[in-house]
Amino acid sequence: MKIDVFNHVLPAGYIEACKRKAEGPLPFDFQIKNFPALVDMDKRFRIMDQAGEYKQIASMANPPLEVLFDARDALELARVANDELAALVDRHSERFAGAVASIPMNDIEGAVREIERAVRELGMRGIQLYTDVQGRPLDAPEFDPVFAKMAEVDLPILLHPARGPGFHDYPTEDESKYDIWRVFGWLYDTAAAMTRIIFAGIFDRYPNIKIVTHHLGGIVPYADRRIEEGYSKMVGLAKASGKPLPVKKHPYEYYRLFYGDTITVGSVPALECGLAFFGVDQVVFATDVPFDVEGGAKYLREALRVMDAIDIPAEDKQKIYEDNSRRLFKLQKASLVSS
Repeated sequence: MKIDVFNHVLPAGYIEACKRKAEGPLPFDFQIKNFPALVDMDKRFRIMDQAGEYKQIASMANPPLEVLFDARDALELARVANDELAALVDRHSERFAGAVASIPMNDIEGAVREIERAVRELGMRGIQLYTDVQGRPLDAPEFDPVFAKMAEVDLPILLHPARGPGFHDYPTEDESKYDIWRVFGWLYDTAAAMTRIIFAGIFDRYPNIKIVTHHLGGIVPYADRRIEEGYSKMVGLAKASGKPLPVKKHPYEYYRLFYGDTITVGSVPALECGLAFFGVDQVVFATDVPFDVEGGAKYLREALRVMDAIDIPAEDKQKIYEDNSRRLFKLQKASLVSS
């Protein structure tokens, strides 16, 4: 069994609820036109069939709720999204091992309540967060209750990049050019968010917190020794100044506490680099279906190909494909058997 932990859907009921609330244009028409498997489950299932014994843990597609709606509407639509995802999993348990919840990060009290409801009542297996909240970093103190709640329920956070084309590449420009915001920016955003989470002391306060980074930790595995060397300098300077860093361990150690998914868009060397950094027990299989030029088929095919190509023992591939996800998302073995 292969469990795909990072892929995206847009339930029809959620789209209609958003359109009723929206005061301006929404991105859904573009997304559905280019990636119909977001909403068309027949198309999605035909894509999934190429993987054999395979299930998905579904999450919502960009953009974050707080980008589209104010706090009151974002909470209401988070509930709609989570109800719709839970119903999708129930209707198609042969296709989905579970789903992760969307939460309104512009209403933190509401977000904490919705985590409780989504997990306890709907049976959802984690949440999706983005690397910033309307431009604010995740280490802002007001967001800490979300991390506390996820540590309490002991389920993972899926960390997705959030940068858009308006995040310009240079101070003298107003927007990003040549798709730099996505091709390179998302990998940087992941590393930046990981670093802010580390230095905020979140792993020290919540030792059991589990965070799955999209795209295999972004640039972090490639920057392995640069991270270690750079923060060794910082540690030394902090000691010399008598002002220790706000974390209990060397900062480098915390990066290995994150999980990474296998989404490298077909790059075997990138996957090998990520596995060398995180270790086989901290990597989970994922595809990013359906956001490719073939509407999902390419990403799934490439994700399977790189898993076939890496030279590791069969038992390690089993961990990446299924065992790590089953442990992380608390999935029962019986629920993964296709009917």
